[in-house]
Amino acid sequence: MTTTSRGRRNALVAVMAGAALLLTACGGADAGTTSTGNKSGDSLSGEIQIDGSSTVAPLSEAAAELFQEENPDVRVVVGTSGTGGGFEKFCAGETDISDASRSIKDEEAAICEKNGVKYEEITVANDGLAVVVNPENDWAECLTVEQLGKIWGPDSTASSWKDIDPAFPDEELALFGPGTDSGTFDYFTAEINGEEGASRTDYQPSEDDNVIVQGVQGSKGATGYFGLSYVEENPDAVKPIQVDGGDGCVAPSKETVLDGTYTPLGRPLFIYAKAEIVAEPHGLAFLEFYIENSDAVAEQALYVPLSDEQKSEATAKIESLS
Repeated sequence: MTTTSRGRRNALVAVMAGAALLLTACGGADAGTTSTGNKSGDSLSGEIQIDGSSTVAPLSEAAAELFQEENPDVRVVVGTSGTGGGFEKFCAGETDISDASRSIKDEEAAICEKNGVKYEEITVANDGLAVVVNPENDWAECLTVEQLGKIWGPDSTASSWKDIDPAFPDEELALFGPGTDSGTFDYFTAEINGEEGASRTDYQPSEDDNVIVQGVQGSKGATGYFGLSYVEENPDAVKPIQVDGGDGCVAPSKETVLDGTYTPLGRPLFIYAKAEIVAEPHGLAFLEFYIENSDAVAEQALYVPLSDEQKSEATAKIESLS
């Protein structure tokens, strides 16, 4: 785990711990309900296996650590193999919860169905994909979706910023982005290039967003894309640009993602919970805890919290599974 991720996780745990103590001091939401969501008050034990999106992982890691502090006999393991890799494990019955930065694909859902894996999609936060450039880039303040397509399209041969716009300098393009197993890759290519997975291949891919940050930081003509949270964690390393989705240039931010103006690169983040884990007391308690504390988790992880409607829907889904 990188230092950045560890620091973010520790901050999350500290804030959530304070929130949990406050809830306990105030008596909680319901009589007989602890801050863990364990409504029976009985001691919980068991194991929960989580894998999938590196974007969603910090949220699941933080929720897992605090939940385990109050439920030491529950072991929650969080891995990161990308959204696609996570669904492979999930649909094969190897994990209980799959972190995902996109919705499950039809072919993935078909494998789950074939293997008898029943699940529910639960939104846990919102995020924006940020397009970033090197801080020395003083020419690209805003790019249209069409211009982004000129950079990242599967047939693109652009090698200089001048190929994107004649007004731009003849500065060599250096491209950094997520790998093909990433939900971020799937979402970006679908929204920008019009087809999921359609992208030029002559760029430097990584499943670790911190590696992409370092790549863009190291070259004046570099550009890349990843989750908004990594921009806010690295304000001096990269510079986010505005995106024009057809209604003018809009900067990526929590506010523009939640109000829907940052199009087309605003997105929800999900977990997929297997029906079997929700049927277990420790699994249900963990999921209830995750959503009950989602505001604090999202705020401290630099993600966009659930709207009231999203939170109510997530709670209802967990209740329906239980």
